Amino acid sequence: MQNFKVDINVDLGEGIGNESQLMPYISSCNIACGGHAGNTETMRAVVQLAKKHGVKIGAHPSFPDKENFGRIPMDMPSVVLYKSIKKQIRDLLNILKEEHARLYHIKPHGALYNLAAVDKKIAKTVIEAIKSIAIPVKLYVPYKSVIADVAIKNNLAIKYEAFADRNYNDDLTLVSRTHKNALITDDTALFNHVYRMISTGKVKTINDAEIVIKADTFCVHGDNLEAVNLVKTLRKNLEEKGMKIV
Repeated sequence: MQNFKVDINVDLGEGIGNESQLMPYISSCNIACGGHAGNTETMRAVVQLAKKHGVKIGAHPSFPDKENFGRIPMDMPSVVLYKSIKKQIRDLLNILKEEHARLYHIKPHGALYNLAAVDKKIAKTVIEAIKSIAIPVKLYVPYKSVIADVAIKNNLAIKYEAFADRNYNDDLTLVSRTHKNALITDDTALFNHVYRMISTGKVKTINDAEIVIKADTFCVHGDNLEAVNLVKTLRKNLEEKGMKIV
Protein backbone atom coordinates (compact mmCIF):
# COMPACT_ATOMS: atom_id res chain seq x y z
CA MET A 1 0.00 0.00 0.00
CA GLN A 2 2.65 2.46 -1.13
CA ASN A 3 1.93 6.15 -0.43
CA PHE A 4 -1.32 5.36 1.43
CA LYS A 5 -1.82 8.15 3.97
CA VAL A 6 -2.74 7.44 7.57
CA ASP A 7 -3.45 9.86 10.41
CA ILE A 8 -2.58 8.71 13.93
CA ASN A 9 -4.24 10.74 16.69
CA VAL A 10 -3.81 10.61 20.46
CA ASP A 11 -5.73 12.25 23.32
CA LEU A 12 -3.30 14.46 25.26
CA GLY A 13 -3.19 16.95 28.11
CA GLU A 14 -5.05 14.54 30.36
CA GLY A 15 -2.55 14.51 33.22
CA ILE A 16 -0.63 11.42 32.14
CA GLY A 17 2.54 13.33 31.32
CA ASN A 18 3.64 11.33 28.27
CA GLU A 19 3.08 14.05 25.66
CA SER A 20 6.75 14.62 24.82
CA GLN A 21 7.24 10.88 24.32
CA LEU A 22 4.21 10.51 22.04
CA MET A 23 4.51 13.62 19.86
CA PRO A 24 7.30 12.37 17.55
CA TYR A 25 5.16 9.45 16.40
CA ILE A 26 1.69 10.97 15.85
CA SER A 27 0.19 13.29 13.26
CA SER A 28 -2.70 14.85 15.19
CA CYS A 29 -3.56 15.36 18.84
CA ASN A 30 -6.76 15.95 20.76
CA ILE A 31 -6.15 18.35 23.63
CA ALA A 32 -8.24 18.09 26.79
CA CYS A 33 -9.66 21.56 27.34
CA GLY A 34 -11.00 21.59 30.87
CA GLY A 35 -14.02 19.30 30.78
CA HIS A 36 -12.64 15.94 31.87
CA ALA A 37 -9.04 17.12 32.30
CA GLY A 38 -6.73 19.97 31.47
CA ASN A 39 -6.25 23.63 32.26
CA THR A 40 -4.60 26.68 30.74
CA GLU A 41 -1.11 25.46 31.58
CA THR A 42 -1.52 21.93 30.21
CA MET A 43 -3.24 23.16 27.06
CA ARG A 44 -0.46 25.64 26.35
CA ALA A 45 2.25 23.02 26.96
CA VAL A 46 0.67 20.54 24.54
CA VAL A 47 0.08 23.25 21.92
CA GLN A 48 3.75 24.22 22.08
CA LEU A 49 4.83 20.59 21.72
CA ALA A 50 2.45 20.08 18.79
CA LYS A 51 3.88 23.13 17.03
CA LYS A 52 7.42 21.86 17.58
CA HIS A 53 6.62 18.47 16.02
CA GLY A 54 4.28 19.68 13.28
CA VAL A 55 1.30 17.82 14.76
CA LYS A 56 -2.25 18.91 13.89
CA ILE A 57 -4.11 20.34 16.87
CA GLY A 58 -7.62 19.35 17.92
CA ALA A 59 -9.97 20.29 20.76
CA HIS A 60 -11.14 17.43 22.96
CA PRO A 61 -14.26 18.67 24.78
CA SER A 62 -16.11 16.50 27.25
CA PHE A 63 -18.92 16.38 29.74
CA PRO A 64 -17.72 18.71 32.53
CA ASP A 65 -16.81 15.90 34.91
CA LYS A 66 -13.18 15.67 36.00
CA GLU A 67 -14.08 13.35 38.87
CA ASN A 68 -15.09 10.58 36.45
CA PHE A 69 -12.70 11.60 33.65
CA GLY A 70 -15.68 12.33 31.40
CA ARG A 71 -16.40 8.63 30.96
CA ILE A 72 -19.82 8.53 32.62
CA PRO A 73 -22.88 10.01 30.85
CA MET A 74 -24.30 13.15 32.46
CA ASP A 75 -27.95 14.17 32.33
CA MET A 76 -27.61 17.84 31.39
CA PRO A 77 -30.00 20.32 29.77
CA SER A 78 -28.97 20.84 26.15
CA VAL A 79 -28.32 24.55 26.68
CA VAL A 80 -25.97 23.85 29.60
CA LEU A 81 -24.06 21.21 27.66
CA TYR A 82 -23.88 23.53 24.64
CA LYS A 83 -22.35 26.31 26.76
CA SER A 84 -19.86 23.92 28.34
CA ILE A 85 -18.64 22.53 25.02
CA LYS A 86 -18.43 26.01 23.51
CA LYS A 87 -16.43 27.32 26.48
CA GLN A 88 -13.98 24.42 26.36
CA ILE A 89 -13.29 24.98 22.66
CA ARG A 90 -13.03 28.74 23.16
CA ASP A 91 -10.53 28.29 26.00
CA LEU A 92 -8.25 26.31 23.69
CA LEU A 93 -8.79 28.77 20.83
CA ASN A 94 -7.63 31.63 23.06
CA ILE A 95 -4.36 29.79 23.72
CA LEU A 96 -3.94 28.92 20.04
CA LYS A 97 -4.29 32.59 19.16
CA GLU A 98 -1.59 33.53 21.65
CA GLU A 99 0.66 30.75 20.37
CA HIS A 100 0.02 31.57 16.71
CA ALA A 101 -1.34 28.11 15.98
CA ARG A 102 -4.60 26.97 14.41
CA LEU A 103 -7.33 24.53 15.32
CA TYR A 104 -7.51 21.70 12.80
CA HIS A 105 -10.22 19.49 14.28
CA ILE A 106 -12.59 18.74 17.15
CA LYS A 107 -13.16 15.36 18.74
CA PRO A 108 -15.52 14.85 21.68
CA HIS A 109 -14.23 12.76 24.58
CA GLY A 110 -15.44 9.66 26.36
CA ALA A 111 -19.12 9.45 27.21
CA LEU A 112 -19.89 12.54 25.15
CA TYR A 113 -18.30 10.92 22.08
CA ASN A 114 -20.11 7.63 22.63
CA LEU A 115 -23.51 9.23 23.27
CA ALA A 116 -23.24 11.60 20.30
CA ALA A 117 -22.63 8.54 18.13
CA VAL A 118 -26.10 7.16 18.92
CA ASP A 119 -28.18 10.00 20.41
CA LYS A 120 -29.47 12.64 18.00
CA LYS A 121 -30.16 15.22 20.72
CA ILE A 122 -26.61 15.03 22.04
CA ALA A 123 -25.20 14.99 18.52
CA LYS A 124 -27.13 18.15 17.60
CA THR A 125 -25.90 19.92 20.74
CA VAL A 126 -22.28 19.11 19.88
CA ILE A 127 -22.76 20.25 16.28
CA GLU A 128 -24.41 23.52 17.31
CA ALA A 129 -21.56 24.28 19.70
CA ILE A 130 -19.03 23.68 16.93
CA LYS A 131 -20.98 25.81 14.45
CA SER A 132 -21.07 28.66 16.99
CA ILE A 133 -17.30 29.15 16.86
CA ALA A 134 -17.57 29.90 13.12
CA ILE A 135 -14.16 28.43 12.27
CA PRO A 136 -13.67 25.83 9.53
CA VAL A 137 -12.60 22.67 11.36
CA LYS A 138 -12.92 18.97 10.81
CA LEU A 139 -14.92 16.79 13.18
CA TYR A 140 -13.58 13.34 14.08
CA VAL A 141 -16.55 10.95 14.18
CA PRO A 142 -17.25 7.20 14.10
CA TYR A 143 -18.36 5.62 10.82
CA LYS A 144 -22.14 5.13 10.48
CA SER A 145 -22.79 7.24 13.58
CA VAL A 146 -25.62 9.65 14.31
CA ILE A 147 -23.21 12.54 14.78
CA ALA A 148 -21.63 11.85 11.38
CA ASP A 149 -25.08 12.14 9.75
CA VAL A 150 -25.92 15.34 11.65
CA ALA A 151 -22.54 16.89 10.78
CA ILE A 152 -22.96 16.12 7.07
CA LYS A 153 -26.46 17.64 7.08
CA ASN A 154 -24.96 20.77 8.66
CA ASN A 155 -22.16 20.97 6.07
CA LEU A 156 -19.42 20.26 8.59
CA ALA A 157 -16.30 18.53 7.30
CA ILE A 158 -15.75 15.14 8.93
CA LYS A 159 -13.02 12.55 9.23
CA TYR A 160 -14.07 9.03 10.11
CA GLU A 161 -12.22 7.75 13.15
CA ALA A 162 -11.51 4.21 14.27
CA PHE A 163 -9.85 3.11 17.48
CA ALA A 164 -6.54 1.32 17.28
CA ASP A 165 -6.50 0.26 20.93
CA ARG A 166 -10.18 -0.62 21.44
CA ASN A 167 -12.20 -3.67 20.50
CA TYR A 168 -15.53 -3.39 18.69
CA ASN A 169 -19.00 -4.87 19.02
CA ASP A 170 -20.88 -6.08 15.94
CA ASP A 171 -22.81 -2.78 15.74
CA LEU A 172 -19.52 -0.82 15.57
CA THR A 173 -19.87 0.47 19.11
CA LEU A 174 -16.84 0.09 21.36
CA VAL A 175 -16.69 -2.75 23.84
CA SER A 176 -17.43 -1.25 27.26
CA ARG A 177 -14.44 -0.51 29.44
CA THR A 178 -16.14 -2.60 32.13
CA HIS A 179 -15.21 -5.68 30.05
CA LYS A 180 -11.72 -7.11 30.31
CA ASN A 181 -11.30 -7.28 26.51
CA ALA A 182 -12.21 -3.63 25.88
CA LEU A 183 -8.60 -2.47 25.47
CA ILE A 184 -5.85 -3.67 23.16
CA THR A 185 -2.48 -3.41 24.87
CA ASP A 186 -0.33 -5.75 22.73
CA ASP A 187 1.51 -3.95 19.93
CA THR A 188 1.25 -6.83 17.45
CA ALA A 189 -2.47 -7.25 18.04
CA LEU A 190 -2.96 -3.50 17.68
CA PHE A 191 -1.10 -3.34 14.37
CA ASN A 192 -3.07 -6.30 12.99
CA HIS A 193 -6.29 -4.63 14.13
CA VAL A 194 -5.43 -1.38 12.32
CA TYR A 195 -3.93 -3.00 9.22
CA ARG A 196 -7.04 -5.14 8.73
CA MET A 197 -9.20 -2.01 8.76
CA ILE A 198 -6.93 -0.25 6.28
CA SER A 199 -6.36 -3.15 3.89
CA THR A 200 -9.82 -4.76 3.92
CA GLY A 201 -12.13 -1.94 5.04
CA LYS A 202 -13.44 -4.23 7.77
CA VAL A 203 -12.98 -4.56 11.52
CA LYS A 204 -12.91 -7.87 13.34
CA THR A 205 -15.27 -7.71 16.31
CA ILE A 206 -15.09 -9.54 19.63
CA ASN A 207 -17.53 -12.08 18.14
CA ASP A 208 -15.13 -12.72 15.24
CA ALA A 209 -17.48 -11.03 12.77
CA GLU A 210 -15.94 -8.84 10.08
CA ILE A 211 -17.91 -5.60 9.74
CA VAL A 212 -17.43 -2.88 7.12
CA ILE A 213 -15.80 0.25 8.55
CA LYS A 214 -14.27 3.43 7.15
CA ALA A 215 -11.44 5.26 8.86
CA ASP A 216 -9.41 8.33 7.94
CA THR A 217 -7.74 8.56 11.34
CA PHE A 218 -6.84 6.04 14.04
CA CYS A 219 -6.79 6.82 17.75
CA VAL A 220 -4.58 5.45 20.48
CA HIS A 221 -5.66 6.65 23.91
CA GLY A 222 -2.97 8.63 25.68
CA ASP A 223 -3.94 7.11 29.03
CA ASN A 224 -3.38 3.58 27.74
CA LEU A 225 -0.51 2.33 29.92
CA GLU A 226 1.23 1.04 26.80
CA ALA A 227 0.50 4.14 24.69
CA VAL A 228 4.08 5.14 23.88
CA ASN A 229 5.16 1.66 22.79
CA LEU A 230 1.89 1.10 20.89
CA VAL A 231 2.12 4.33 18.91
CA LYS A 232 5.84 3.97 18.21
CA THR A 233 5.42 0.39 16.97
CA LEU A 234 2.27 1.18 14.99
CA ARG A 235 3.97 3.98 13.12
CA LYS A 236 7.06 1.87 12.41
CA ASN A 237 4.99 -1.05 11.08
CA LEU A 238 2.75 1.13 8.92
CA GLU A 239 5.74 2.90 7.41
CA GLU A 240 7.34 -0.45 6.66
CA LYS A 241 4.18 -1.24 4.65
CA GLY A 242 4.88 1.89 2.60
CA MET A 243 2.29 4.12 4.28
CA LYS A 244 2.77 7.77 5.13
CA ILE A 245 1.78 9.14 8.52
CA VAL A 246 0.27 12.58 7.88
